[in-house]
Amino acid sequence: MGEGGGPGFSIGRRRLLTYALSSPVVTIAAGFGVNLATPSSAVAAPTPLMPADSVDYYDVGDSIVQFAAPTMPLVKLSVGTDGKVTLEMPRLENGQGIATALGMMIAEEMDVPLSDVIVHSADAQPELRYNQITGGSSSVRCFDPVLPVMAAEARARLVAYAAQQWALDPSTLRVEAGVVIAPDGRSATYGSLTVGAATMPLPSAQPKDPSQYTVIGRFTGRLDARDIVTGRKKFTMDLAVPNAKPTMLRMPSQIRGQVISVNNVAAVKAMPGVIDVVVVPPGGAIVPRQVGVAVMADTFGQAWDACRALDITWGDGTNKGQSNESIFAALRAANPPLAAPPSGALTIDGEFEFPPATACPLEVECAIVDARADSAEIWAGMQTPIVALQATAADLGLPEDSVKAHVIPSGGAFGRRLFWDPVQVAAYVSKATGRVCKLMYHRSDDIRHTRLRPPQVHNVRATVIGGTVATYEQHIAAIRLDARHGYGEKGTAETGAFPEGMPQTFANMNYEQFFFKTMVASPYNYGFSTKLLTPVTFDWNTVSYRSVHIQPARLVEEIITDEIARAMGIDPVAFRLEYLRLPRARAVLQRVAGAAQWGKAMPAGFAQGVGVHQESRSFTACIVELDARDPLHAKVVRATIAIDVGKPINPSGIEQQCHGGLAEAISLVLNAGLTIKDGLPQEGSYSQYHWARMIDFPKAVEVIIMPNIGDPVGGMGEPGMSAPSGAIANAYARATGIKPRKFPLNARDPFVATPAGQLPAPPL
Repeated sequence: MGEGGGPGFSIGRRRLLTYALSSPVVTIAAGFGVNLATPSSAVAAPTPLMPADSVDYYDVGDSIVQFAAPTMPLVKLSVGTDGKVTLEMPRLENGQGIATALGMMIAEEMDVPLSDVIVHSADAQPELRYNQITGGSSSVRCFDPVLPVMAAEARARLVAYAAQQWALDPSTLRVEAGVVIAPDGRSATYGSLTVGAATMPLPSAQPKDPSQYTVIGRFTGRLDARDIVTGRKKFTMDLAVPNAKPTMLRMPSQIRGQVISVNNVAAVKAMPGVIDVVVVPPGGAIVPRQVGVAVMADTFGQAWDACRALDITWGDGTNKGQSNESIFAALRAANPPLAAPPSGALTIDGEFEFPPATACPLEVECAIVDARADSAEIWAGMQTPIVALQATAADLGLPEDSVKAHVIPSGGAFGRRLFWDPVQVAAYVSKATGRVCKLMYHRSDDIRHTRLRPPQVHNVRATVIGGTVATYEQHIAAIRLDARHGYGEKGTAETGAFPEGMPQTFANMNYEQFFFKTMVASPYNYGFSTKLLTPVTFDWNTVSYRSVHIQPARLVEEIITDEIARAMGIDPVAFRLEYLRLPRARAVLQRVAGAAQWGKAMPAGFAQGVGVHQESRSFTACIVELDARDPLHAKVVRATIAIDVGKPINPSGIEQQCHGGLAEAISLVLNAGLTIKDGLPQEGSYSQYHWARMIDFPKAVEVIIMPNIGDPVGGMGEPGMSAPSGAIANAYARATGIKPRKFPLNARDPFVATPAGQLPAPPL
């Protein structure tokens, strides 16, 4: 278990060292690096960051919290006659563990066993307005100020009703495991009290003081863990919606390509099990619908066979002829030049390339839609179910109140389901066929045609004058980010999409700039500092992929930070301790440097690397050990991570998110990227798109969760990526002497791509 204890908790030698280094360290054993208590003795004190970083005071998570707050009273928390407490959570659970964290808050305040708490994603509720978007590492931040109060008030109401029935003062009653108990031994379960308590006025109640916590802050398994491993948990494709027919979609030979004709419709319709063949044309409210040719059949195997048999003439789109090289050339040309360095300054600069990437979760894009003449029903994993409902109603020509959208747990999302792309297609096919459409993308097209992280080029220059960093300038050119989901409802979405049909709009560009300015922070005092984003218009399916601008921008800054330290002859950890702006950032770095034994002797070809990051009111530092004896196949062999999320709700969930962030960092820094050829990614499977596998993940990972010292809860979904990313790249540079500039760093094995516009054959 983790540091907080729990089953099997023991303190070994390394753990004892970690505890010993939990406070400022005066000295470290010989060979273990620098003095962690004091910064380096630089020639001059760091120049404060100018202008001050506004993200310290207001970030995108704050905006989501503020937008959500007015409709929080409409969120439903109920107690059933069976004593079960149910939260209809207006967020998507896609593996990040928010259902468990919110369930722990409820169990804490209501004094019920966590096993008696049910948390499921609520159906789309348009009355919630901006309060049903899952993104920005903001879910727990949104609910921490309100859910404990809601739960405390529900408890007080139940206790007040019991007191009324027994003619006692409520203060004389206590609650144990969902049972209200009187001093004389009389008792009543929440289930027996709930009907009567509903008639009571809502009392005011205050949440517990943290010193009283018995649930929050304890290592806790996920509420749905057993259901996941036993197969009882139902994802979209597991649902047995009556009469739903398996459907697959074959997509064009280019991103945003077109269908000219299907040349053998009759022959395909005559294949075994085939029900219908539907050409899905351009269209779609707010965002364009994915075009292609859909086959509905009795089984997915039959649909797959029929899709492969289609003879389709594809038409070119605006991405014809595009490749990684042409895209990077366009991005380099779009980036404004960096300022000339002052005379006599020590200059550290670099240009960095990041190819497009895809989240590639185990669950491909999928949706079930039953579109009828007067109503429609949707089942899908949706991060923005309100605008998905509203846009689907517009697509089908239905009133919004005649459409229901059920939010189904998702097997991974982290941004890609901010849009409702498969819902658009399934709705069109359902209306065209008059049948319930159960749509599943093929893995090949899921990689090639779904939402991507935009490719990026970064130009950076830092200058050192008089022994201190005087300036830091970072220019980023990236294919424009599609932000037309807005805050998850049609008002902000339609604003971002106006005028519809344009790949870039003024409002969409402003949304992207707002996200960039309220998410990408610098932890360092680097004097006059600027980060400039230049979106470049390509008609691509892009999305706020997990930490979309943050991870590349901060990875680059961490690489340059190591290079500045090297140029100044200062140890990278000591340099960071000197230049970090905030005490919480220094604290996680001190903690991780001690636990990882920073500066210890390493074999030839191995090296340690360090990274520090702040995001969403959380702070993290990471030190990895990298085996780069073969620089083309480098591998992380050990990772030590310290994370400060302010108020830790579920340390187990925090630990899991840190593991996930590390896995994603390993993928994006070392192994994973898409190769564009003639307007289409060539990769179409896990054997071609090299996401981290178990063999790539280090066996030795330690996650240190900093204690709560009174700071508010921070985000966790995205903050765990950037520090490991920087640490891996810096370890690579230290081990090989090669400056990381083009990602991924490892060699990519050659492969034979599935021809454009086709699907691969089933494996034998």
